[in-house]
Amino acid sequence: MTEARYYTATDDGVRCGLCPHHCRIREGGRGRCRSRECRDGRLYALSYGRPCAIADDPVEKKPLNEFLPGTRCLSLSCTGCNLACRWCQNSDISQVAPEEADAYSLTPEEVVELCLRRGLPSIAYTYTEPFTWWEFMYDIASLAHDKGLKNILVSAGFAEREPLRELLPFLDAANIDIKAMDDAFYRKYCGASLAPVLENILMMRDAGVHIEITNLLVPGLNDSEEQVARLCGWMAENGLQDVPLHFSRYFPRYQMQHPGPTPKATLLAARETALSLGIRSVYLGNL
Repeated sequence: MTEARYYTATDDGVRCGLCPHHCRIREGGRGRCRSRECRDGRLYALSYGRPCAIADDPVEKKPLNEFLPGTRCLSLSCTGCNLACRWCQNSDISQVAPEEADAYSLTPEEVVELCLRRGLPSIAYTYTEPFTWWEFMYDIASLAHDKGLKNILVSAGFAEREPLRELLPFLDAANIDIKAMDDAFYRKYCGASLAPVLENILMMRDAGVHIEITNLLVPGLNDSEEQVARLCGWMAENGLQDVPLHFSRYFPRYQMQHPGPTPKATLLAARETALSLGIRSVYLGNL
């Protein structure tokens, strides 16, 4: 059992401080991410040391096209997510509790040793939301940094500032998924909010982290020229024109079986809009 960080005691349990949900968790209960439980007045990180997925991936799969291009990374994931996107591509591990998925048993030291043994230059925390297993990620990242390995965060970016701030000294690159430039969209379709995501991207930028941004285009929901222009306008206003932008193709999955896949023409149009608004590197994914 590993005690979680970032929580405070309450009269009937604890309040988690890891993400903006600030889940109030009673004795024996869990937060929205399903991976943090209150026991005897303390909060525990249930997925610590229990990765449910480990892979040797090209770094471009994260996607990171302009960070260590042509190399491979050790991809690692535990169960859990603090968002509830209706079309989640990894719902079998992101929307379940730790005991509901097969898992390995690995210490942070063993993860780093595995990466070194395979001759991989980086570790990617990916597939689910790494901030829901922050303690495991942090311990691995600090050890990896000391061994000269690079750390990659693949995240929705919906976290409190202090956990991110503590991770930043060990973080080299990140791909952040902006769902839409619309807070109502976040609340209706993802169970989160937009502002913390944007704030955290700027914090990473200011810390010198290599950033790339992904925007999944869901037909009829966030794929309009106006939505694309709002995203690119925000990037330009904040000096992020050189940040690679990935428009990704949606496929029906999980709780959302309609509409069908994003038309190729929609992605091509988004790319043209982004380029016309000054975004210098635009990539299309899942085609």
